[in-house]
Amino acid sequence: MSKIGKKPISIPKEVKINLSEGKISINGPMGSKELTISKNLKTEVKDDYLYINPKDKKQESINVTWGMTRSIVKNTIDGLKEGFNKTLEMTGVGYRAALKGNVLNLQLGFSHDVNFTIPTGIKMQVEKQTIIKINGTDKQLVGSVASKIKSFRPVEPYKGKGIKERGQYVLRKEGKKK
Repeated sequence: MSKIGKKPISIPKEVKINLSEGKISINGPMGSKELTISKNLKTEVKDDYLYINPKDKKQESINVTWGMTRSIVKNTIDGLKEGFNKTLEMTGVGYRAALKGNVLNLQLGFSHDVNFTIPTGIKMQVEKQTIIKINGTDKQLVGSVASKIKSFRPVEPYKGKGIKERGQYVLRKEGKKK
């Protein structure tokens, strides 16, 4: 039995769910999305809760699919209700960010600027030239965009220069001694 899969998903009042064979359509204030469900799982709505259960509980490989499907549906409901946010901070002399249409322009101490094309479904804001806010309804997409931007200039442990998430702890090292 999947520990995560057994938990029911509470459905907020602003979110509407339509169930059909193998598909779930979710509509919320931030948009709508349609998910495909494995044919080994069944879904039902009772008293503002969505239940996802396996058709055959004896099948051992269903536990992984069951828990993962429940997590994906829960994250989709949360994303369509209020969205997901990540905030990136840039530390370093001359490190700057600017939005130019659908492109994020980063000056990271290289001899050239780094241009990152913003994917559809993601909204970005640049505050104070060193703070980048990433918003979106898809948790995986928001996380992968933040990870990609951080990979352009990872935080180095001696001076702490680079791009990091707000609240991320950076292990600092002591410099060399005489």
